[in-house]
Amino acid sequence: MTDRESEHEKRPKALKNSESDDKLDNLDRNEKEIIRDHEVASAKLVHEIIRLRGIAELEKPFFALLWSAIGCGFVIGLSPFAQGILAVSLPDSSYKGVLVALGYSVGFIAVIAGRMQLFTENTLTAVLPLATTRNRRNLLRTLRMWGIVIAGNVVGTLGFALFNHFDFGGMPQVSAAVVAHSVEEMHILMPDAFQRGVPAGFMIAALVWAMPNLERQEILIITIITWLMALGNVAHSIVGCAEMWVAVLSGAIGIGEGLFGFLIPALLGNIVGGALLFALLAHAPVRAEIEGSEAKRTSEARPRGRISASAGRGRG
Repeated sequence: MTDRESEHEKRPKALKNSESDDKLDNLDRNEKEIIRDHEVASAKLVHEIIRLRGIAELEKPFFALLWSAIGCGFVIGLSPFAQGILAVSLPDSSYKGVLVALGYSVGFIAVIAGRMQLFTENTLTAVLPLATTRNRRNLLRTLRMWGIVIAGNVVGTLGFALFNHFDFGGMPQVSAAVVAHSVEEMHILMPDAFQRGVPAGFMIAALVWAMPNLERQEILIITIITWLMALGNVAHSIVGCAEMWVAVLSGAIGIGEGLFGFLIPALLGNIVGGALLFALLAHAPVRAEIEGSEAKRTSEARPRGRISASAGRGRG
């Protein structure tokens, strides 16, 4: 028996769900392997994958979260920076704005693929453990993680803005394009940052939810969703924070205007869209199934406990 066949034998027979699945016995080993490789995780399994990731994130040490969040804040600046490069490089045309918006995806691809601490990505992963087990400990752990990640992201985006402001990349035209784009974005987003923040949080949470079933297609789905975010001018708090700092350093807006006119409302909108709205919608369909499984395990454990106790008394 080959190693592949041995590994195949160890797999659970996930396909044997009904009497009609007995027909699969007519398939050879290779055909069954192909079918199993094309199975899609159920909503309950996706929920558990993200919940377990959330627990792992909640348990990370303070400085592990902080340094990752700072690095993420700097790297997410690749989004406006890539847009600046495209704005300078592409010829003027009616489709230039659509193509420039593709640059928005670059920072997201880098931070998500690098498993960095991006606040909006972590709103869903951190809130699912809380939604599943609602207690004070999980609430405090979630708030702790959000606070660390937001602070780190804000510091990191300031670092990117300083990088662009002093043109450390040696590309003055690109730096000027980043400034022009950032100032324009702030003027668009600030009047209704909260409302524009809700769909941004929802779209990133939808991206996180879809990822477990999109093996080897992650870059495509990240690009599509974030590209649409750019075209829709939704308010992503962390990318927007990088643009806010660029606009502040250019003198186009004041720091108080940026913090209270954009960052705080956008953060709240992202939380509503990502943590509350999507997490509740994602959790609700599988809640009864999860609670039913836990109740079944509890009921199965009780008779064994009584039998063991009786056996113990008999032996005594």
